[in-house]
Amino acid sequence: MAKRESDVGPQKAQRWLAMGAAAGLVVAALGVIGDRPSAEDLPPGAVARVGDALIRVEEYDRLVAGLASDRRSPVDGKLRRHVLNRMIDEELLVQRAVELGLVDVDRRVRANLTSAMIQSIVDDADEDEASERELEAFYREHAEFFTAPGRLRVRQIFFRSRSETRGSGEERAEAALAALRAGQSFERVRDELGDREISPLPDAMLPALKLREYIGPTALRSAMALEVGALSEAVQSGTGVHLLQLVEREPERTPPLEEIQVQVRSEWRRRQGDRALRAYLDGLREDIPVVTQNVEAGAANGS
Repeated sequence: MAKRESDVGPQKAQRWLAMGAAAGLVVAALGVIGDRPSAEDLPPGAVARVGDALIRVEEYDRLVAGLASDRRSPVDGKLRRHVLNRMIDEELLVQRAVELGLVDVDRRVRANLTSAMIQSIVDDADEDEASERELEAFYREHAEFFTAPGRLRVRQIFFRSRSETRGSGEERAEAALAALRAGQSFERVRDELGDREISPLPDAMLPALKLREYIGPTALRSAMALEVGALSEAVQSGTGVHLLQLVEREPERTPPLEEIQVQVRSEWRRRQGDRALRAYLDGLREDIPVVTQNVEAGAANGS
């Protein structure tokens, strides 16, 4: 009996030691858990922390509000938690992508980041509205930008350079010009002597650039030099021969500010954004060293 008790003693002692070690592990684990940050540790204005990054309350509220606007039923606590979890998941993936160097190797990631950064800078600049005095000064300084180009209404008789059945375009153009000067109607001379146009010139007021699409640059220069009602000489171009008459001319016009104030303000904002972006980039170049090769001399490609 004494031998059995002595045998049991060490076994029981080992069990107590094992239980004590397990209890120690539990206490240590509880201590670790107790040291984890809680919601009370978040700074004001943050709804979560992922690593060193904070998820801001205003960003979270904006997503919840956007989701609420698309739902018929009210947003409950479960859905709010779902939104926060998705934001945390996104931040985890972003941090992992940066850790893996995707910003350096994936052109799509770089392009998206660049676009988002530019938009953020421009949006900040858009918060500043031009005063009436600033808008008037901007309008006067850039009046030519808001000037509507003049328009012309031109009609033409077109002649192909060479026709096997009707002779050369130059000869028919001279005959048509003589007939017009003799008093025959433009329409009759065009029907009798002219050729069909591939893209007929519309009987409408057109800006010079649009008119050029129909008659080409050479004929346009002749039309621009005409007085209203005057006929041009025969004009040779790459497509054929043109006989032109200027029917009506509308000079260029700068609308008053009151008429185009929305357009002027929009252009002011656009240029403000451009200036803000340029200033931001210049500041980055001052803060971050940039070293380049002389690419103008071909150093970058070894030529």
